[in-house]
Amino acid sequence: MPFRQGFTQGPAPAAAAPEPILTPCIGICSLDDAGYCEGCRRTGDEIAAWSSMTAAEREHLMSEVLPRREAEAA
Repeated sequence: MPFRQGFTQGPAPAAAAPEPILTPCIGICSLDDAGYCEGCRRTGDEIAAWSSMTAAEREHLMSEVLPRREAEAA
């Protein structure tokens, strides 16, 4: 069968792999009495919403909020 101009035969090119989502998770996943994860200091709500947050929201939490919580817990 002849090919129409502009069409190619064969599989479509592979899509670029999605960029991984940065996370503060260190695999110690247990909420303390204050409701913070003992490993990363996120709340249960923050953990649940993590994959739907923007990169800017995640960066703000990791650079501003979580270090402050860690310092308060020490």
